[in-house]
Formats: sequence, C-alpha cells, structure tokens
Amino acid sequence: MTNPLFSLFGRHGHSKDADVIPGLTLFKQGDSGNAILTIQQRLTTLGFPCGKPDGSFGPNTAQAVAQFQSSIHLPATGEVDNQTLQALGYEADQPPLPSAPVSEMEQDFSVSHVSQMFPGAPLQNIRTYLPYVLNAMVEFGLADADMILVALATIRAETGLFAPIDEGQSSFNTAPGGAPFARYDFRKDLGNNGTGDGARYKGRGFIQITGRNNYATYSQKLGMGDQLLQQPQLANDPNTAARVLACYLKDREANIRKALSHNDFVSVRQSVNGGTHGLETFVAAYKTGAQEIGLA
Repeated sequence: MTNPLFSLFGRHGHSKDADVIPGLTLFKQGDSGNAILTIQQRLTTLGFPCGKPDGSFGPNTAQAVAQFQSSIHLPATGEVDNQTLQALGYEADQPPLPSAPVSEMEQDFSVSHVSQMFPGAPLQNIRTYLPYVLNAMVEFGLADADMILVALATIRAETGLFAPIDEGQSSFNTAPGGAPFARYDFRKDLGNNGTGDGARYKGRGFIQITGRNNYATYSQKLGMGDQLLQQPQLANDPNTAARVLACYLKDREANIRKALSHNDFVSVRQSVNGGTHGLETFVAAYKTGAQEIGLA
C-alpha cells in the first residue's frame, strides 16, 4: 500500500512530532501534527474510531490505539511505537538486517514458510517480528537452519502468536483471590525477594524471561547495564526480546546441538525450558519448519 507516513516520518520513520528514544519512535498523548492525523485516519478505517481525526493525540486516540494493540496481541500501552506503526502498515525504525546471512536465511525462512509453523498467528505479527529474530540469530552466531528452527519452535511453544508478550495469569503464578503473580514474589530460584517482584519480573518477550535473576543476567549480557531491571517492560521491545531469545539459546547451544544430533527433542526442550512444558507444540513446529525448508 502507499505509505502516507513516509514523508511525515522520513526515511526511517522519525517524525518531528514524536519523542525519539533509541530504538523506538513514540507518539503519545500531547503530540500533534499531520502524522497523528494520518494515524487517527488509519485507526478509524480499521474499525478503531478515535473521534473526529484532528491531528491531536488525546485520550480518545490513546484508547483507540490500546484497543488496536489488544486486537493484535501487542501490549496495550495506548502509545504508538515501532511495533504499532508496522502493524498499522507503515514503515518504522527497526534494526537493519545483516545483508548476506539474513538474505540467505530469508529465502528459506520466509513469512510464508514460517507461518506454517504458527497456525492461528496473525500474519502481520510474523511480518513484523521475524526480521528481528533472524537479525538476533546472526548477531549471536546461530544463523544455521537447526538453531533457527529451535528459536522459532521455542517462540511457538512459549507465546504461540509470534509476538513478544506478557505472561498471562494462571494458577501457577496467582493464587485464587490473590494479587497477580504473587506466587512469584518470594521465589528464591527466580531471585525475587519481595512483594511485587512477581508482577514486575513476570514472563515477557518471545521466550518469557522470568524473575529478577534472569532480567539482571540478560540485561548485562546484552550490554544494557541494569535497564531490564529498572524497566522490565523493555523485555517486550521486539529487538530486545529477539536478542534475549538468541542470547539464551547461545548459552545453551552445546547441549541443544548435541540433543538435536540424536533427534532428542525432549532434551532440546529441557535445555531451553527446564522441563517439557509445551513439548508437543515445540516438536510439531520444528518438524513443520524442517519440512517447509526441505530439511526433513
């Protein structure tokens, strides 16, 4: 489709109307301008009316944005970030893809092929997030078919809809009538040590990173200092979520490859998950992907 925001955002999606944060372009309440007007018109066309489009980002626009985000399983922040812009059909900032390795991978791991591994997932999610995952796998030296299939099958088992998302409440993390995720609050194995830690450091991202220890560890490993501890919601930023996934797999690469060499999918899943939760989904996704790319 023609991109009416292209001239408004510039080549990489920046706008004079937006606050620019490294890696993210945000439109939020209080912003105004032609870019906001175009977003409002697009939301209205998609069935998320925000009142009369006027180029002013007010509460009605924030509500419409949040409803749109919920409908495609993005965090309902009510702010327009890169993920939301892309889901609306507009170009937004994202990490440039390494040319040679990813170009070769994209021939096999196309949106069409990967979509077969994710039945029911919105196609737009795969279009939006797949480049981040492939980019991260290249960064961590995991750009071969076996490890990419493991990464994608892990996403299938952990989040299903090919999107970095928050962990949902369940009897595993929340007691009947209790505060959300309170069962995580004092889990020493997770590094949590106080009321509220459970909700603050609940599962997020493609791999559902969970617990204060993991947030601290991968914040350091990714060169982010203590950012993930201070702003745990950043684990749902697509670039960060993909890099956490790739780094997590890199830490377990030797065990994963050994298990794969014996077609031992139980051990592969245990290496990643610590158990066999989601094993059937993982195996089905891996085998489907292998067939799609001619590896099976």
